[in-house]
Amino acid sequence: MPYVVILSVFVAVLSLPREAGAQAAEKSFQVGVHFSVIDSSRFDDSDLGVGGRVSWHPTSLIGTEAELTFYPSDFAGEPAFSGSRVEGLFGVTVGPWLGRLRPFAKLRPGFVNFGDGPAFFPCILIFPPPLACRLSAGDTLFVLDLGGGVEFQTTDRTFIRVDVGDRAVRYPAPVLDTDGAVRDDSFFGHDFRFQIGGGFQF
Repeated sequence: MPYVVILSVFVAVLSLPREAGAQAAEKSFQVGVHFSVIDSSRFDDSDLGVGGRVSWHPTSLIGTEAELTFYPSDFAGEPAFSGSRVEGLFGVTVGPWLGRLRPFAKLRPGFVNFGDGPAFFPCILIFPPPLACRLSAGDTLFVLDLGGGVEFQTTDRTFIRVDVGDRAVRYPAPVLDTDGAVRDDSFFGHDFRFQIGGGFQF
């Protein structure tokens, strides 16, 4: 389904007047909203979120940005160990303008906060505790979003943006991870992250 959306956006953008991209590339600031999908390999579940982003482009090649996304649903499975998550990412994008399109690479460190579970979450009394038990009381973890995407200039002042990437989450230790292995040191789990959104530039 994401590939159908991306292809549709490409076709729509390629039909726009060439001048739109040239004028939009001169804009320095962007404000946008987005919809995010996280596919967690560690917990074998998906997470859906909405958020906003602001960015500044000091040059046509480089952009700096800050993004906040809220994931409101219970996570993961039944019973859920987290009632909501808040993710903050702060970093850079690098990519040239090619007419109306800007393909880019991104590197954005940040955090994800796991909120308390929505109800009592049963945990077995063992050491080290299972990872879900460790996170059920709430915790804030380091994340690194590495990937890329494309910006599509729809008009002089509006844009659509599609991102894909690997979100590396640094989990705490000591814990019993979801594969049943004892982790004495903190470790990274990797999530596929897809995002689509749009906004205004000025």
